[in-house]
Amino acid sequence: MVNYKEVKAEIISIGDELLYGQITDTNSQWISQELDKIGVRVVHRSTIGDNRDSILAAFADAEKRADIILITGGLGPTNDDLTKPLLAEYFGCGIEMVPEALEAVRTFFEKRGRELTELNRFQAHLPTKCNYVPNDLGTAPGMWFEENGKKWMSMPGVPHEMKNLMTQHVITKIRSLFTLPNIYHKVIKTVGIGESWLADLIKDWENNLPSHIKLAYLPSLGQVKLRLTAFGEDPIDLQNDVENEIEKVKPLIEKYIYGYNKETLEETVGRLLKQKDKKVSLAESCTGGYISHLITSIAGSSDYFQGSMIPYHNTFKNKLLGVENEILETYGAVSEPTIIQMAENIRKKFNADFGLASSGIAGPGGGWAEKPVGTVWIACAFEGKTVTKKLQLTQDRMLNIQLTAVAVLNLLRLSILEKTE
Repeated sequence: MVNYKEVKAEIISIGDELLYGQITDTNSQWISQELDKIGVRVVHRSTIGDNRDSILAAFADAEKRADIILITGGLGPTNDDLTKPLLAEYFGCGIEMVPEALEAVRTFFEKRGRELTELNRFQAHLPTKCNYVPNDLGTAPGMWFEENGKKWMSMPGVPHEMKNLMTQHVITKIRSLFTLPNIYHKVIKTVGIGESWLADLIKDWENNLPSHIKLAYLPSLGQVKLRLTAFGEDPIDLQNDVENEIEKVKPLIEKYIYGYNKETLEETVGRLLKQKDKKVSLAESCTGGYISHLITSIAGSSDYFQGSMIPYHNTFKNKLLGVENEILETYGAVSEPTIIQMAENIRKKFNADFGLASSGIAGPGGGWAEKPVGTVWIACAFEGKTVTKKLQLTQDRMLNIQLTAVAVLNLLRLSILEKTE
């Protein structure tokens, strides 16, 4: 049996432009995903500006926490690029020209018909304690250090250069130096239940999970993801162990589970409609076409999506959709009687099996004491039945639109299952 110990990594992103928000740090997320695939756990990620003391402090902290420290950014040839000289300072060594690196930089510029300037020649000057790692896609080489039992890699911040270095060199190097565990993830995707209620339902199951399987709650807009992560030696055993635990928890929360891993709610709804050979149409007021956008973002949605209307003004709810003026005047656009007629009439108008409707006060204005901002009614009509639901959401307009869309799609999901059982 192979023995392994947990290998920890830290990612340090360097550059004022990251702190100012001028550039989004996509590198750290990508590196974390790649390390996870090979069984290395990222324990810390930090973003540091172009400041000597801050960078040196980040190096020292990372060395205490991690076995592998991966650094991106700050490798340009200008004075504000501090990573290379500060690595030399941190490891107590000088900086010298590396002939192989100089030739690579020279070739890089020659292929592009450009002159190799003195400033660019400086890219070939590296700390004497590092191993030169060629960068096939740029002028800043990678630098690999091994000090005090820790492994360090410094890479350019340009994403395609960093990814190439990681893929071609770093991952291979890490695999050769460490005995790594296998990691297996599976995500259970739920909708229609809050995190705390979900946790209460499954607390006994969670407390009895095997020690090599960890559970994480990942809440998002109107949904909660349950990520199961298993660590071990045999990937087949890990997958089987996780699947067995899922089978144990499913009876407790099956009505809230809509999919697994990367499946979206709109994909699930589309799959169900296809399987049952059913059609859907929508009447959207407060969501302004957002739900239709989600449904039609799925390839093949023309097989089940009949069409939609956005009758925003009451005049068109009446004239185009057929909602009775008496209903609108008596109860208002944001009401159960109105949403019922919207859902039933859109279903008939588009000859669909399911008619969906949304009407609400998205905000930030337009609310009052009886119907504050965030009040939304939704409905799903199908043969012989119309299901409605009142939502009390937030003060944020876009958030209300997104939450309403999730609620409508889930109402459709549940209605399909009820109708076709």
